[in-house]
Amino acid sequence: MLQPGDKAPDFDLPTDTGRVSLSGLKGKNVVLYFYPKDDTAGCTSEALQFSSEVEEFQKLGAVIVGVSKDSVASHAKFRKKHDLTIDLAADPLGDVVEAYGAWVEKSMYGRKYMGVDRSTFLIDREGVIREVWRKVKVPGHIKAVMNAAKAIK
Repeated sequence: MLQPGDKAPDFDLPTDTGRVSLSGLKGKNVVLYFYPKDDTAGCTSEALQFSSEVEEFQKLGAVIVGVSKDSVASHAKFRKKHDLTIDLAADPLGDVVEAYGAWVEKSMYGRKYMGVDRSTFLIDREGVIREVWRKVKVPGHIKAVMNAAKAIK
């Protein structure tokens, strides 16, 4: 499991506006968050809250990138439907999701299955993980990430 102080695994993923890579974002703080599925209640709430604070994060030199296993086309539809202002990267094979330890066993109604753990990584300008949040509950989360980003400004 990745921890604060670890070097963040590089990634290079497609978005509906191009490609995004950690190495391409060097020199910026990166809020990398993993979410289960486009256009579901919790994921929409999280994306809307990050989008509403994107300018504040930019003032801190931070870029927000959401990652799920959904397709680029799904991301484009999701962004357009909700006027999202953050990058959403497609990881359909789950390589990046797994590299960050966000592919986990879940349980619902006694049935076990594999899925994406809602988790967030704050990565500094040098590519070092500064904070990790796992099993994220959306209320209050964006504020906690913002406060952590302010601390490494």
